[in-house]
Amino acid sequence: MKRLLLIVAIFCIVIPTSVDAQRKKSRKNKKAKKEVQVPKPKPKKKTPKYSDFVNKSTKTDEGLFDVHETKGKFYYEVPNDLLGKEMLLVTRLKDIPSGLGGGYVNAGSKVNTQVIVWERFKKKLLLKVRSFSAVAEDSLPIYKSVKANNLEPIIYAFDIKTTNPDSTATLVDVTKFFASDVKAISGLPARFRRTYRVRRLDPSRSFINAIRSYPKNIEVIQDFTFDADNPPSNQTTNTITIRVNQSMIMLPEKPMMPRIFDKRVGYFTVRNVDYSSEALKADAKQYIRRWRLEPKDPAAYARGELVEPVKPIVYYLDPATPKKLRKYIKQGVDDWQKVFETAGFKNAIMAKMPPTKEEDPEFSMEDIRYSSIRYVASTTRNAVGPSVSDPRSGEIIESDIIWYHNHLRSYRNRYLLETGAANPSARTLDTPAEEIGEMMRMVIAHEIGHALGLPHNMAASYAYPVDSLRSGPFTQKNGIAATIMDYARYNYVAQPGDKDIRFIRQLGPYDHYSINWGYRVIPTAKTPEAEVKTLDKWIEAKGNDPVYKFGIQRGGSGAFDPESQTEGIGNDQVKASTYGVKNLKIVAKNLQSWTSDQTNNYEDLAELYGELLSVYSRYSGHVTGVVGGVAEYNKKPSQSGNVYVTVPKARQKEAVNWLLNNVFATQQWLLSKDILENINPTGYTERMLGIQNRQLYSLLNTSRLQRMANAEVTQKSFYSPTEMIRDLRRGVFSEANAQKNVDVFRRNLQKSFVERMRTLMNTNNAQNSDLFSIIRGELTTLRSQLRTASNRAVNRITKYHYRDCISRINTILDPKK
Repeated sequence: MKRLLLIVAIFCIVIPTSVDAQRKKSRKNKKAKKEVQVPKPKPKKKTPKYSDFVNKSTKTDEGLFDVHETKGKFYYEVPNDLLGKEMLLVTRLKDIPSGLGGGYVNAGSKVNTQVIVWERFKKKLLLKVRSFSAVAEDSLPIYKSVKANNLEPIIYAFDIKTTNPDSTATLVDVTKFFASDVKAISGLPARFRRTYRVRRLDPSRSFINAIRSYPKNIEVIQDFTFDADNPPSNQTTNTITIRVNQSMIMLPEKPMMPRIFDKRVGYFTVRNVDYSSEALKADAKQYIRRWRLEPKDPAAYARGELVEPVKPIVYYLDPATPKKLRKYIKQGVDDWQKVFETAGFKNAIMAKMPPTKEEDPEFSMEDIRYSSIRYVASTTRNAVGPSVSDPRSGEIIESDIIWYHNHLRSYRNRYLLETGAANPSARTLDTPAEEIGEMMRMVIAHEIGHALGLPHNMAASYAYPVDSLRSGPFTQKNGIAATIMDYARYNYVAQPGDKDIRFIRQLGPYDHYSINWGYRVIPTAKTPEAEVKTLDKWIEAKGNDPVYKFGIQRGGSGAFDPESQTEGIGNDQVKASTYGVKNLKIVAKNLQSWTSDQTNNYEDLAELYGELLSVYSRYSGHVTGVVGGVAEYNKKPSQSGNVYVTVPKARQKEAVNWLLNNVFATQQWLLSKDILENINPTGYTERMLGIQNRQLYSLLNTSRLQRMANAEVTQKSFYSPTEMIRDLRRGVFSEANAQKNVDVFRRNLQKSFVERMRTLMNTNNAQNSDLFSIIRGELTTLRSQLRTASNRAVNRITKYHYRDCISRINTILDPKK
């Protein structure tokens, strides 16, 4: 038993010790293992190789940048030697939904133009927008300040994937950039987003259509689909899909030598502020926009010989253009060849049909290397001539003339209305094809003028005496205005019986003059400043001839020069409009026989009657422009005469009298029962009041009245606001002194006169000027006159009308009662 107990005791002592020893040994082994265990190395990050992106499955298009497409992703291979180089990025709409922009936006419309540069920053490639609004010579200290205060925005930062095998170019993935809604290159401007209540771009329905690279440019076509609550068409889809074309073109390494703008000759311009100037302020510079025309043979050109340019201006016709119209469009371009000969260049501009697929499989109308004339399937009645230019020099790079399909209908209608009285071939809805073609030719010539850098010149139609427009020999030689760039479309002055009249506009002497001034190379001048002396001489040689006057287009209250009015012809607005209205009266009498009697429906009659009222209103507006008019003659101090010349008092009074007789008096010739009762059930009085109010409000406009008041400072004899408003009040309320009934048209006009006076009294400009006093005085006189007239009014409605006018005047003069 003792032995057994001893064994158990020994076992109890030995076993724990052994177990503990085993545990210690185990911990020791584990510790040892832990100490000797070497951590597994992390896998090295694989350095991307060029072959990971560009390999056998890649489609490569070589050009300005090599463009690679691999597994649905697009990569730009950007050469290092092009980093920092200036390029032009042009965003256009290639295809659009119906109704986008209210009909005045079309396939081919330019949305944005910006100068960009590619720059490397660490592991990124940055796309920046460069501005030329502020510049300085980079060798001057102030250049640093210009850069610091004009930090260039970054459109996008691309991760650098790798370099090409010889490390001469950087590879970036551009897929996300072109497939996302990047606002800087979006085809949907902010105003469209607001109008159509655009919520977002749907990436599942948006993608890159194609990217093509050419030697000097890259063209990207994107398809974008937006969710929109108020799309312009197909509204049940809540969707807008547009196709956008991005053109990136290399700008010339050496910019064209610019030509300094002179406001005496009309040109579109580019502007910048030059801080390199030695003057006491930054020098605002303005250069004209023009194509780079350089003579192939400079020596022959310097001798005065006609020389072809190194690179002519070529326009390609849209293949969608109807065949019967192509020759007229081509003529509209080619007509400028003679004009460029005045500047010393032959074959300087031409129109061609685009090459076939066989001739050039890569030709595209969206390729910015090519200028085009697009034929747009749209109900809009318009044509435009936009262009793209280098902001550094004004060099025009490319342009696209846009012709809307329905535009010829406007020309047919106006041809009938404005020339039908004196022109038998215009008295039809089926205008002869050759005459329609001639109209189209001149519209294209006008738009080409814009694309050459020429803005509207509204003074050119004032250059010719009114009666010369009734002369066959004169109009056949000189047309109806001194330039195609005026809005003088038709000869509405010529009267029945005048012989051999040209009724359609054409290019004129000012076109030759302005192209010579803008495009003739001056071989002896090596800087823009060195050209100025010669350019001045050319202007001053023509300085006193109205044929060579440039008049800027102004609209609304900003218009003050009666010699630069849109749509007018002749140097006497009252005389020209008298002829025009006389012709319209003949047209109005025959409108039914020329339209509804021929078609057996009233649609054309309704359309043309509405346009007849617009033509009549336009003629009236030309006369209104004389009142308070100030002619502008841009001059330098070396030229004689003043820049601003007030229209003589007698002419202004003549204009007011014309308006009283031809606008504010009821025009019964416009109120044919046979027309009105066949086109509208009602609205006759409202329509006529609208025409009258247009001229009434224009006359009683604060800007016009202030010009008339300011004439007191410089003129011995002037037509004052007091006298004009008195003449107007007497004429508009002439029945009050004659015991005559007032017809419904005149009652409406008289109420409108009183209400317009109320508006003028409440304007801030009137409160502290004579205008407040004049209006109060004229309304007081009118109230007294109407009190007497209301007591002897012939019929009841006239009596009620006068009492109503008196009540309105009381409220104006004493609003507290």
